[in-house]
Amino acid sequence: MNHTSSQPSTGLFPALATTFGMAGTVGGALAFEHIGGYIPCALCLMQRDPYYYSIPLGILAILSILLKLPAWTTRVLLLLIGIAMLIGAGIGVYHAGVEWHFWEGPATCATTAQGVSSNVGDLLGDLDSKHGPSCTDAALRVLGLSFAGWNVVASLVLAAITLRGAAKVRH
Repeated sequence: MNHTSSQPSTGLFPALATTFGMAGTVGGALAFEHIGGYIPCALCLMQRDPYYYSIPLGILAILSILLKLPAWTTRVLLLLIGIAMLIGAGIGVYHAGVEWHFWEGPATCATTAQGVSSNVGDLLGDLDSKHGPSCTDAALRVLGLSFAGWNVVASLVLAAITLRGAAKVRH
C-alpha cells in the first residue's frame, strides 16, 4: 500500500533538521577549536560564515511555520539557507583542494596564533614559537577527510534537505 499524504507540507522538518544540523556542525567546529585546541586557519573560519548567517534564517523559517505566515516566506528562507550551504560547500571544496595541493591557496592564509603572551619579556620568544595554522595543512583527517572535507559533506546534506523542503512547502 502506497501511503502518500494529501496534507500540505509545512516545511517544519527541513527547517528543524537543517537548523539543528547547522548548529551542531558549527558547534562541533567550535568545540574542536576551544576544547580540542585546533586553531582554525583563515579558510576554516570563512567556512563557518554560511552557518552563522543561516542559523538565524533557520530560526526565522521555524517561526514562519509556527506563526502560519504565507508559504512563500518559509520557501524563501529555506531557499536562502540552501544557497548558503551550497556556497559553504564550495568554500570547503576549495579549501580541501588547497590541502591536497590540487591548487594554490590564498597568498596569506593564517590567523593570529593563540596563546601569545602579554608579558613583554616572553613576547619575543612567543612570536618565534607560535604560528597560526596554514591553509595548506590539514590539522586532522578522519576517514581520509579533513575538517574542510567533512564540511563539504555536511553542507551538501544540509543543502539537500533544505532545498527539497523548500520545493515541497505548501500551507
